[in-house]
Amino acid sequence: PLFVMLAGAYFQHTHDLEFIRSIWPQIDLALRWMNDYGDRDGDGFLEYACNSPKGLVQQGWKDSLDSVFHRDGTFAQGPIALCEVQGYAYAAKLAGAAIALSLGEATRSTALSEQAEILKENFQKSFWCEEISIYALALDGEKRQCGIRTSNAGHCLYAGIAGPEQARRVANTLMAAQSFSGWGVRTVATSEVRFNPMSYHNGSIWPHDNALIAAGLCRYRAKEYAIQILSALFDVSVFAEYRLPELFCGFDRREGEGPVPYPVACSPQSWAAASVFLLLQAVLGMTIYGAASRVSFVRPMLPESLDEIQLKNVRAGHGSADFLIQRHGRYAAVEVQRREGEVEVFIES
Repeated sequence: PLFVMLAGAYFQHTHDLEFIRSIWPQIDLALRWMNDYGDRDGDGFLEYACNSPKGLVQQGWKDSLDSVFHRDGTFAQGPIALCEVQGYAYAAKLAGAAIALSLGEATRSTALSEQAEILKENFQKSFWCEEISIYALALDGEKRQCGIRTSNAGHCLYAGIAGPEQARRVANTLMAAQSFSGWGVRTVATSEVRFNPMSYHNGSIWPHDNALIAAGLCRYRAKEYAIQILSALFDVSVFAEYRLPELFCGFDRREGEGPVPYPVACSPQSWAAASVFLLLQAVLGMTIYGAASRVSFVRPMLPESLDEIQLKNVRAGHGSADFLIQRHGRYAAVEVQRREGEVEVFIES
């Protein structure tokens, strides 16, 4: 799914139809793989299972052995359907539908759009945990919910598979004290039996995870929460020589103290480095539409730690532009400082 999502994002950004046409066979095969092989039992969800004594038991981004469990702490038995992977599948089907339509594949586009809507409907029914106001981490091999509070649900907001009301409640759950440490959103909330702030995936904080969550929060108009995450990670960078590490420990933030480092975290690390750009794009409400040569800013905001920021040589279609963005109270003002070629700038305040 992530390959197709990337292709869709690239196409929206550049409108490079020639390149997208050249890789359409691979995109289409990836989409068909999701249905034919990724869905192991025909229930419409993507699952994984370990079929080798040497393979990984957990095959999501949280690939630690103990990262998928039930409320009582017992490990989930496969095949496992992770909540965020269903979100990726949903976003991939929509991206594939848009690409197919641009390539004149109208029938394929309609089929993918219909598959996405069916997946979204079934996802709400199977993954929502009413009692804890969040999507279940996963379904196990018996289709039982792993009903625990984890950061994975934030990826569902990023992918757009969440319903509006569910998204609001997920946002509140992830930003409550059990999940938000003051430095970022923990992988697992303090309320869960396997929470350990020094673990790799069961209570630690990952910048890339938080960037995806922040982008999801902005998608569902919870930008104030996203600003909190950006501000927290900016503060983390001050204690880490302005370089975000792969992860750090999930202890509560305390006045006068920095975040507790994870001893063997990679730094630099590509996920963490890329997080900065997604965080900024999210709070600025910034989207580039290559087909229209348009740069769009929707209700741009900046944290209190940033009075202004400059974006230079932002390319859209066959043109480019420079922007000065300055914070004024709650929102930020966008000034076009340079424009080359036919670049349209749309600003919604």
